[in-house]
Amino acid sequence: MIRAELLATAPVPGSDSVLQLLRRPLKQMDEYTIRLAGGTELMTSRQHGSEDALGAMACEHIRGKDAPRVLIGGLGMGFTLAAALADLPSDAAVTVAELVEAVIDWNRDWLGPCAGHPMADARATVVAADVGDLIRASRDTYDAIVLDVDNGPEALTHPSNASLYSTAGLSAAQRALRKGGALLVWSSSPDRAFTRRLTQVGFDVNEQRVRAHQGKGTRHIIWVATT
Repeated sequence: MIRAELLATAPVPGSDSVLQLLRRPLKQMDEYTIRLAGGTELMTSRQHGSEDALGAMACEHIRGKDAPRVLIGGLGMGFTLAAALADLPSDAAVTVAELVEAVIDWNRDWLGPCAGHPMADARATVVAADVGDLIRASRDTYDAIVLDVDNGPEALTHPSNASLYSTAGLSAAQRALRKGGALLVWSSSPDRAFTRRLTQVGFDVNEQRVRAHQGKGTRHIIWVATT
């Protein structure tokens, strides 16, 4: 097997964690991986089926709305953004909040072709920011909020993300949504306590299981919580 090459590293604000970007050259298209220093793999350009599903599901719940506004927490390799843009109308506006500014640069320098250069779409605005700050500062602003910022409510790699999944964080997301809006949350595994918290703050909850890669591979969880 061809060994992966380390392209870049970046510290995660507010933690001791460091992200690594690796590339493994292949015949058709290079394979990229983002992982934590120490070996925990966060995402790969080869397996992104659940990220695609996350973006598509967000659009299902706001289809038909005029000038829909979407907030995505976590740019990653751009697959969730690309899937959302594929289903949104020309008057849509999508804001992506990425905590690690270097990840935005990686998408410009290396990762753009993986998802078809979604950052170049005029409907997309990508900012280096904590999505929690944007949520807390908003009221009746978004038709959909999409969170793909960690491995899940309990499988945290960045402790600062815990507040997003708390009762207070979910209540803030509910206030930031317009009437009929939806909160979608990606996770690597189920979490009954998180489902209960969503219900307790007043969301109607639908838990979906999706495959990591073209109907195969690990099953991931997407919560679809509607107001």
